[in-house]
Amino acid sequence: MKHFFPWLHKPGRGGHGERTDCAGAVYGSLLAASVIASASSVGKFPRVEVTVLLLVTGLVFWAAHVYSILAGERTAGRPADRAEVRRVGRKEWGIVEAAVLPAAAVAVSPLLGLGLTATAWLALATAVAQQVAWAYLGALRALASRRQAAAEAVVHLLLGLVIVALKATIGH
Repeated sequence: MKHFFPWLHKPGRGGHGERTDCAGAVYGSLLAASVIASASSVGKFPRVEVTVLLLVTGLVFWAAHVYSILAGERTAGRPADRAEVRRVGRKEWGIVEAAVLPAAAVAVSPLLGLGLTATAWLALATAVAQQVAWAYLGALRALASRRQAAAEAVVHLLLGLVIVALKATIGH
């Protein structure tokens, strides 16, 4: 479990100059919510397709982020070595992790007796809830006060609600 949610497993509880490393998880949650809203608004997708779509989209965006960071932050005249590729890959892994809970919500929805529309809403609620939680935890990890962390959580809730409103407006 150490590779999951790395910002929660670092020694200490944050410190001056220490990075919180949760941007990927927050971004990935927004991405997952967008995928769910889009996929469920344009037609009925079987659960397996939506689950795969979430996981593959997370992987593709993770790879794109890793590549763009490696290409954009490289030192002139020095190619990235394996250690740097691994470091950046781990740092951005939260994008993939953020797809797992919404995909799991889709996968277990038949056990809950949910139809496709209810499944989409469950997965969307899961993505938005984890986005808010990770924003809150990331703020605390960065030594923000609980009030500041709550303010950040509210901002992320509003971002998530924009996606929910678009889904409600466009789809079902």
